Amino acid sequence: MKHSYLTLLILILLGTFSSKAQQDPQYTQYMYNTQVVNPAYAGNREALSIGLLYRTQWVNFGDGAPNTGTFTVNSPIASNMGLGLSIVNDRIGPAVETNFNIDYSYSINTSETGKVSFGLKAGLDILDVDFNKLNILDDNDPYFEENNVDNKLQPQIGAGIYYNTEKFYAGLSVPNFLTTKHFDTGSIENTQVETTAAERMHYFLIAGYVFDLSDNLKFKPATLFKMVSGSPLQADVSANFLLYDKVTLGAAYRWSAAMSGLVGFQATDNIFIGFAYDYQTTDIEAYSDGSYEVMLRFELFNRPERVLTPRFF
Repeated sequence: MKHSYLTLLILILLGTFSSKAQQDPQYTQYMYNTQVVNPAYAGNREALSIGLLYRTQWVNFGDGAPNTGTFTVNSPIASNMGLGLSIVNDRIGPAVETNFNIDYSYSINTSETGKVSFGLKAGLDILDVDFNKLNILDDNDPYFEENNVDNKLQPQIGAGIYYNTEKFYAGLSVPNFLTTKHFDTGSIENTQVETTAAERMHYFLIAGYVFDLSDNLKFKPATLFKMVSGSPLQADVSANFLLYDKVTLGAAYRWSAAMSGLVGFQATDNIFIGFAYDYQTTDIEAYSDGSYEVMLRFELFNRPERVLTPRFF
């Protein structure tokens, strides 16, 4: 039964039947993964910052459930510029999509503590789809016959703007302006149903503010909105508490999708570890054991005083 539900879900997500939108990967710990969606964040932490994140979604749902891995590295390269690399590997069912991007930012100081950064993202997207991994009722179904996608390359160009002070941040970005088709309807003859899955522009809006509740307790509400044509607006809201600049505890809600718990630990001045668990508020939860996310951030500081005042974003 799980396999039949999974096959149906994969067909929907891949856009095999008249779909015109394809969602980018989602993250619960988006507040620690900003560079992936907004290139203007590159160099913003004023350190050589390396991030790893892995998300496994809908555990025990069945073979082919979504999982995503990201790698980011960025650093200031001048007093007002940052440079980075971001890699995202996203897997669902028969599809494996990987993108490689160079991220560049240029910052302008707007006040003693505030600055606005402009970012550009450019790279390649690689798509593989192996329909042989699906449980197909009819092996001669024309939708899947000889239509595997092998290392299809597509360029990516994106941009973003990011503003922050010591307490506040907000950003708006489009990681990819190019709208490209993954499947060619002309390759399947004698059918009346379109089989094109087209990537559309995704708009991301992020924001957060840090409140100092006491010398050893900080509170940071944060939010992320994701918009894409053909899909409902995705809204994430989180509330995080930082204790003694070491331990982060939080909760999050994804509108009409999931509730989440977050835990983070600043193991050393250079190493931060984060963990998140999602409980689905949709019918999918009846067939899975939730979603898990773990991340690791390692930083080398180029200013000693930067270690004494750790950033909460």
